[in-house]
Amino acid sequence: MALCIAFLPMPAYADWQPVEIIKTYAITGTSGAELYDSIGERGPLLGPKVRAIAHTDFKLTWTRKYEPQPDGACMITVNIPKVIITYTLPKPSAQLPASTRRSWQKFIAGVEAHERVHGGFIKDMVKEIETMSVGFSVPDDPKCSRIRVELTKRLGEISKKERQRNVDFDKVEFSDGGNLQQLVLKLVREE
Repeated sequence: MALCIAFLPMPAYADWQPVEIIKTYAITGTSGAELYDSIGERGPLLGPKVRAIAHTDFKLTWTRKYEPQPDGACMITVNIPKVIITYTLPKPSAQLPASTRRSWQKFIAGVEAHERVHGGFIKDMVKEIETMSVGFSVPDDPKCSRIRVELTKRLGEISKKERQRNVDFDKVEFSDGGNLQQLVLKLVREE
């Protein structure tokens, strides 16, 4: 009985929690338009020439144990994620006039909410990887080498799907009349 239990895969660790960090970058200006111009000059780079208002990034590592099974298969028996999600947001470096401060607070709250949706996509991806890989096994792999190749393929598919979710979400948010477009307009107009 004890021998049978020892070879069962460990359950998913549903109680893992991501570490979420907010980093800021300094912007200058005392009006909504000046703040937005400064974001355009100092925002995080998403390529050699493209700057963003804000950015969500992550670092994902796993504690995994690959175990050869009595039947010659290899199985993942331990699979614990550690994810650090970093939100990079703009922050005015000077005190803002009252009307600009109100507009800024609405703007930054909306931008942070947008970035946290991206963070949610990351969490969903980690849960999907966890679900897929807990107890994952490959037959005829006594040295546990083929399982890593097969796992990498599946992880690539899950990662590609997560990236597409981000692209689709941003397309809607930045479209004409979209949420982020509206946030920018209201900041610049100080509404």
